Amino acid sequence: MTEPRLNHVQCLDARGLHRMAYWEWGDAANPRVLVCVHGLSRQGRDFDTLARAMCGDCHVVCPDVVGRGQSDCLVDPMGYQVPAYVADMVTLLARLAASELHWVGTSMGGLIGLGLASLPGTPVRKLVLNDVGPVIQYEAIARIGTYLGVPVRWASIDAAAAYLLGISKSFGPHTPEQWRALTRPMLKADGDGFVPHYDPAIALPFRTVTPELAAGSEAALWASYDRVSCPTLLLRGAESDLLTAATAHAMTQRGPRASLREFAGVGHAPTLIAPEQIAAVREFLLSP
Repeated sequence: MTEPRLNHVQCLDARGLHRMAYWEWGDAANPRVLVCVHGLSRQGRDFDTLARAMCGDCHVVCPDVVGRGQSDCLVDPMGYQVPAYVADMVTLLARLAASELHWVGTSMGGLIGLGLASLPGTPVRKLVLNDVGPVIQYEAIARIGTYLGVPVRWASIDAAAAYLLGISKSFGPHTPEQWRALTRPMLKADGDGFVPHYDPAIALPFRTVTPELAAGSEAALWASYDRVSCPTLLLRGAESDLLTAATAHAMTQRGPRASLREFAGVGHAPTLIAPEQIAAVREFLLSP
């Protein structure tokens, strides 16, 4: 089975430098680069199945956003913010020197991609937003806040998988093998047990979000979305509590006028493991 290569790039933050890890699949000399970026508390190995499906056509790069997976943690937790993540990705793209760049972003990774794709001179040629848009429902933020950064430790991988499944049922159906594959990279060994493979401090800036702040950010996010000019595919779990059907429809009518694909039986967010989800991404990215 194809396995990725682990590399690192140094990025600048307000307190100095930090290393961001990224997983590479396929031919590093391939000028067609696909960057896949994960959600809030996840990490780059979430995209293993999609990367295996795409690495024959693209150089696939799946970073661990700072504070997650194999990347460093920040000294100042208030640096865990989307604009700083966008800056880190610009550093990564300079390392990759891609002449053709496509982006797949799940949730937070989609917001990072939206920020990058809306910049003048952006290298992004095609954008896939996975269950995220300019309007983020505060109820979903509150739900995520009930477990993000909460101290937890598991005695075994099976115990961790059961816990993560309990807080991730909105990801949709998975086989036990698929779920264990999604679980293993989420864990860090801790003595004779395991803890989550992310910095609990990522929850600190997240918890400063109020309903008023969430509503106030909508205008800025819509302005960013309206500046995107590349072809855009919007994926939505039909039962998503973060991206509503109304917001998804509005995204097909303005800005890049995204093409919309919805998946039944899935909430926030599709994991891009099911064949129909992978097929939707492949068809969009590989079409002329």
